[in-house]
Amino acid sequence: MKKTQFVSFVVVITMLIVSLSFADEGNKMMLKAGDEIYVCNCPPGCPCDDMSRNPGKCTCGTDMVKAKVTKVETGKANFKASGWDKERTYKTVGKYACNCPPGCKCNTISQSPGKCTCGTEMKEYKN
Repeated sequence: MKKTQFVSFVVVITMLIVSLSFADEGNKMMLKAGDEIYVCNCPPGCPCDDMSRNPGKCTCGTDMVKAKVTKVETGKANFKASGWDKERTYKTVGKYACNCPPGCKCNTISQSPGKCTCGTEMKEYKN
């Protein structure tokens, strides 16, 4: 009986540690070449750098556009979208990220405060 309680305790502690270690991963967009996501369609140099798994508006009010990941590097990714002359680079770690309840899959990140594509106010992250 004591062995079962001990094993249960270890499992619970392990799950807690694992969940806490991933708690601040919400402000990172995990991408690979070929992925298609929505990015801010602002002209190059726009400070918001929004990315989301859902269509919507970025924090500056511009409609997002579906774009394909062409290259991923540490902390950034290159995208190509219909109508763009050349690829654009976006940061893959946001200063702000969606603060949705569990189960939300929008995974919106931004460099500017505002609402994510699902309408929830974004949470600020200290990187």
